[in-house]
Amino acid sequence: MLITRKQLELLEEKNIAPYAHKSCHSIGREHPETKPLYRTEFQRDRDRIIHTTAFRRLEYKTQVFENNEGDYYRTRLTHTLEVTQIGRTIARALAANEDLVEAICLAHDLGHPPFGHTGERILNHLISHHGGFDHNKQSLRIVTEIESRYPNFKGLNLTWEVREGMVKHETEYDISDAKSYNPDLRAHIEAQIANAADELAYNAHDLDDGLRSGILQPNHLNELTLWQLAKSSINWDGKELTELTRHRMIRRMIGLQIHQLITHTNNQIKNIQVSSPIDIQKLEFNLVEQSHDYKNYNDEINNLLRSKLFTHPRVSNMEKTAKTILGKLFTTFIKNPDKLPITIQANINELGIQRAVCDYIAGMTDRFAKSEYNQIINI
Repeated sequence: MLITRKQLELLEEKNIAPYAHKSCHSIGREHPETKPLYRTEFQRDRDRIIHTTAFRRLEYKTQVFENNEGDYYRTRLTHTLEVTQIGRTIARALAANEDLVEAICLAHDLGHPPFGHTGERILNHLISHHGGFDHNKQSLRIVTEIESRYPNFKGLNLTWEVREGMVKHETEYDISDAKSYNPDLRAHIEAQIANAADELAYNAHDLDDGLRSGILQPNHLNELTLWQLAKSSINWDGKELTELTRHRMIRRMIGLQIHQLITHTNNQIKNIQVSSPIDIQKLEFNLVEQSHDYKNYNDEINNLLRSKLFTHPRVSNMEKTAKTILGKLFTTFIKNPDKLPITIQANINELGIQRAVCDYIAGMTDRFAKSEYNQIINI
């Protein structure tokens, strides 16, 4: 039995909701291409994202703990995969387009520089007089300009819906700037699902990594309502947090939030009776969201992470390291553009030296940035 793109498109028409995006109705790509034989347009986008250099580099980019802290902490890549898995689960339950959600989730952090959000703040400061730096915008530039894989156009030539979903990516740490992508409309349901999956994933998994590291202790989490709900649901007495129990607790916290998010969103969909993708985008609020109580539970988690984990010397000391390394790399390459790779030098006339250098540094992994720094200071 052979399943072609047309059959996949028919399955979409049959199985996903009227408010979900159908790949056959995509606005399309900036540069027309022959349609694939055995994949939908959104599946093609997903595959293109996975095969980028930027995606592979996420393996060695910091989430919370630097890569050299240990092999078991999240990296930007494992975080991306976890967000994608959660996003697909939510999309399937809400009859949204799973492939579109997957593509947006896989691409949402492509633009992150080395050293996590610390690296982003430092790069933004270094290039503040030349447009600044924002990893959301950088993610879009990667898929539209920076990745070079096709002879007839720059970037990946992704569909409008994936690009719009990337541009309208919003969480507590991500601010949307949607000019050129219908800024008066909010994110479509697939992008909203990706946003919710991201926030849900990093909160729970930052707790997990914090506990694994020993920086967070179980008694720190007793003040969290969601921790108590999870503890009750697995009948844990709270006396000893073994590795197995930690896994059960984090998994249960994620499960509770996913279930509540799906239930609350589905109730809103029923009450509002949306019947097309544009109906959702014209609403005055996000349809995919937690209930009021669960938003408060997540605020508790955010406050705990800020006060107990992100300010701990093992985490906060990374800022000093990142400032030294990225600052030295930036000033050195600005003064000595001949030290840049030929491919980066070729962009200087078009982008300006500051943006070209920023692109180069933003694409580095943590360990490559350190290696480049060590070479510079030893010259």
